[in-house]
Amino acid sequence: MRRTALREGLADVDTVRIADAMQELRNKGKATLHDRVHRVRKTFGLALQSGVAAALSWIIAYKVLGNPQPVFAPISAVGTLAASVGQRFRRTVELIVGVAIGVAIGDFLIYLLGSGAWQLGLVVTAGILLSIFAGASVAVVIQAAATAVLIVTLSPVSKHLEIPRFVDAAVGGSVALLVSSILLPLNPLSVINRAARPALDLLAGQLDICAEALRTRDRGAAQRALFRLRENKTELAEFSEAIDGAKETSTISPARWHRRNELTHYAEAADPIDRAMRNTGTLIRRSVTMIEDEEPVPEPMPAAVAHLAESVRLLRHEFAVGEEPQKARERSLRAVSEAGRAYAEGVGFSGSVVIAQVRTTASDLMVASGIEQEEANRLVREAFGGREQRTGGEAEQSGAPKPPVAPPLG
Repeated sequence: MRRTALREGLADVDTVRIADAMQELRNKGKATLHDRVHRVRKTFGLALQSGVAAALSWIIAYKVLGNPQPVFAPISAVGTLAASVGQRFRRTVELIVGVAIGVAIGDFLIYLLGSGAWQLGLVVTAGILLSIFAGASVAVVIQAAATAVLIVTLSPVSKHLEIPRFVDAAVGGSVALLVSSILLPLNPLSVINRAARPALDLLAGQLDICAEALRTRDRGAAQRALFRLRENKTELAEFSEAIDGAKETSTISPARWHRRNELTHYAEAADPIDRAMRNTGTLIRRSVTMIEDEEPVPEPMPAAVAHLAESVRLLRHEFAVGEEPQKARERSLRAVSEAGRAYAEGVGFSGSVVIAQVRTTASDLMVASGIEQEEANRLVREAFGGREQRTGGEAEQSGAPKPPVAPPLG
């Protein structure tokens, strides 16, 4: 009986474990499908632009300009649109310049040396070195080398490739700009909102985790939040690219000219958000040390960090709906006020650094919301409550270790 009951108990445990594992797999499958659908929705506009640009560039090169094999025109169009958003006009110029260099080098060396395998190698080498010497970008170097290859390999079979190749580059790049700015311009605010969401959600999420880790003294959770925040390069890069792309679209697209003023908040917010990311990294790193060293964690300190997280979320929401970010500013100052209370209760060395980083990050968020730096610093100092100059006697009376003077805002 006892063995039977034991076996049944083990079977029940195995059943629970298997059920948990299967549920985890189902959740992972749903997450993967959701991510794939999100990526498709995110790139649908670019895919549509690329398809239209490829078709139009082929029609113009073949039907209008009479190029019997306009292969490079649609390739140029798609290559231009595939460039980082915000660099498409530059990519078009790079295409044309790269093709011009490749044509010049290819024709000159073929005229001197003829065509063949070793001539091909020499032409490509010369094209790359000359482009780099001239200070060209990677895109120009690639186009110069590719064009030189085509000139050397196809010239013996098809004569007079130089002009069609050059024209195709101009047609493809120009059509790509036409489609992206006139025919199918993306909404720049929608592009930025989609790109800003991952960066700001990452920042808010890790601040939330840090706040909870301080409440529960969970060093592992704080350490994981720090590692995750350090991996923010992709989110920040996409955010910066989206801002550049929005500026480009609102500059060259008449249909989006009325959006220029609305983009100002985001354009000016990029740098302070980047600083907030870095200062938050210091905040979380010092939180880890606080927990390791068993320093006091006053009750208002986790609340201050949590208020910072909510400020980031409010900033994202108010930007997205086009509102003045008043709520985000108020929550940033509330975070500073809680940090001031925590400082008054008494903190150790790492705790004082966490307090200072709450203030600095709050100042960054205030600047991101459109406040001038000096005004943001003034408001933060007022919200802190004038506690920067706590004396050693005050610290001793509170029964807490004497903290260093809170450093000034950067």
